[in-house]
Amino acid sequence: MTDAPALPSPASRALVIEHERVVAEQADRHAVTLESVLAILRSTRLDDRAARALAIEAAAAALVVLRTSTDSQRSALLEPVTGAFARLRSDLRPLVRHGDLDVQFVEPPTTGRALPGEVAHEARAIVRSAVLALLDRGAPHRVRIQWDCDGLNLLIGIRDDGEGRLTAHDDSLRPIVERVSALNGAFDVASTPGWGSELSVRLPLDPPARPEFLDDAVDLSPREREVLSLVVAGSRNRAIATQLGISENTAKFHVSNLLRKAGVTTRAELVALGASRMP
Repeated sequence: MTDAPALPSPASRALVIEHERVVAEQADRHAVTLESVLAILRSTRLDDRAARALAIEAAAAALVVLRTSTDSQRSALLEPVTGAFARLRSDLRPLVRHGDLDVQFVEPPTTGRALPGEVAHEARAIVRSAVLALLDRGAPHRVRIQWDCDGLNLLIGIRDDGEGRLTAHDDSLRPIVERVSALNGAFDVASTPGWGSELSVRLPLDPPARPEFLDDAVDLSPREREVLSLVVAGSRNRAIATQLGISENTAKFHVSNLLRKAGVTTRAELVALGASRMP
């Protein structure tokens, strides 16, 4: 006889209701923004240049509001470290159930500090990516995953018994490096040929706030400022390359540097920040 599923607590139901309310409000704001942009672009009283400028301004303002709202929601939602670890175990269950890999979990202390929603989400994604990288590069039979908290950081340790060929510069680890860097964390890899690899991750539980205005926080070269102005104007890499007389790969390189320096991960976020500083 199986136990009946536990009913959600009043606090959980309240959280779901609040989340639904916030999502509905965001949907309304997005609809208004899209309607405004469409009205601007369809206007017969504006020339192309004026319409594009107004549309970019409306979209950039909406992106700033969206990012602020999303960051506020993520920081407000806390997830118990044991609950976050349980979700990780569930995520990795197919590897245990349908594969030959023996995954061993070392539970975090129940008294560990609750994790901000963004940290919990990124931590699970990092572990999933790390396990797949170990499977790809080392053919392990056993992987040991451990989480711990020191009050200020979430400490993640992942160790396998594979071939021990993984290095910090391996392409398969690049997504992990980017995620850890985005949270101002630390990442290290130690491998011993024939004995396996060990990945160590430290994620601060209080990630630094992203800069609100690009000009106040980032030192850009003249070329990067040119690229930024074109990105804000809606140009893709090929158009940027053509206008500046550079290769498309060089344009892509400059855009990647701008994303890294601004501390954002998407072109839309870069447009929002860039539009805040453009005259």
